[in-house]
Amino acid sequence: MLTVIARPLRLLHVTTVPESLLFLTGQPGYLRGRGFEVAAVSSPGPALERFERAEGVVVHRVPMARAITPGRDLVALVRLVLLMRRLRPDLVDAHTPKGGLLGMLAAWLAGVPVRVYHVHGLRFLTATGLARRLLRTTERLAAALATRVLCVSRSVAELAVAEGVAPPEKVSVLLGGSINGIDAAGRFRAPSPEQAAAARAALGLPERARVLGFVGRLVREKGVVELWRAWTVLREELPDLRLVLVGPLEPQDPIPSEVVASLAGDPRVLLAGQDWDTPRYFRAMDVLALPSYREGFPVVPLEAAAMGLPVVSTRVPGCVDAVVDGVTGTLVPARDAAALTGALRAYLADPALRRRHGEAARARVLRDFAQERLWSALHDAYVEQVARAGRAPLVPAGGQG
Repeated sequence: MLTVIARPLRLLHVTTVPESLLFLTGQPGYLRGRGFEVAAVSSPGPALERFERAEGVVVHRVPMARAITPGRDLVALVRLVLLMRRLRPDLVDAHTPKGGLLGMLAAWLAGVPVRVYHVHGLRFLTATGLARRLLRTTERLAAALATRVLCVSRSVAELAVAEGVAPPEKVSVLLGGSINGIDAAGRFRAPSPEQAAAARAALGLPERARVLGFVGRLVREKGVVELWRAWTVLREELPDLRLVLVGPLEPQDPIPSEVVASLAGDPRVLLAGQDWDTPRYFRAMDVLALPSYREGFPVVPLEAAAMGLPVVSTRVPGCVDAVVDGVTGTLVPARDAAALTGALRAYLADPALRRRHGEAARARVLRDFAQERLWSALHDAYVEQVARAGRAPLVPAGGQG
């Protein structure tokens, strides 16, 4: 099998916002050790600086907007084309709808031979009318310009084909899916009882409280309104229950002001804001909720699973890949606050159920989502695409370049 690269391959990641790059933590170092030069381009911001420092990656700053802004988009496209012509990457891996479109179009115009569109989710599925048609057209164009479409989950891949985003022969999923695998043996180790107690003490939570958690953007499409409705019921039933919400409020797709006020004014709710040190919150939780309307392959449920937590999520693409219903957690219909309440109640009332599903969840992550296995599969997929394009000579393992 051809796995050794005779010269460094230049890989350029493209994302609209730098926060998306943080999902690739650890991956650049792995690829560098196997013959890649890794760079990234995204909008400027603290997350880009953090990625540069933590991963040792050369970063380039090109402002890009998530929303459709023709003037700004054209400027960003021109800057991306000029950057790619200067860097001459062997392959470009572009993520998210806008980053995917701009990245694939720029790579095509710049003559980059291998163009990978990484589909994290399909936003048009929850849109309506003109917005839906426009978003689907964006996805189709990005996929048409790509030489390979990598989907982060099997359910997203199936939908991408069914919705005509890309033909089946162009679409693939690495192993069990996910964007970067999970470091279940390191950062996301299951805590001991002593570590769980210490985590609660550090957050000001009672040691014997039952703790319901959420990690993600506090927006409507993450099901935060339904979670709030479930909380208002469960907090009356369970006086020892606490709610921990980790993530930022965002102006796009905001939750109603009365929901924010209710949560902020509740002494039994911890609004932690954005904090990338999520393991310290997972250690304090008994169960995680992610009642999203739409996902690609959510990372948070796998991180929580690796730490031995059962997860209550929704029966939508992406979430159905992250949670095995009745085994590692429970799936409920999206936008159904009553079903969400019932599923959470079942876990909060039954420590044995929490333990059984939590142990099964961790075992599944260790088996199917080990980080280095996914990185190895990604490396092989990149090398295969480069070999097909005839861009760089490859030699067998142990051979001479």
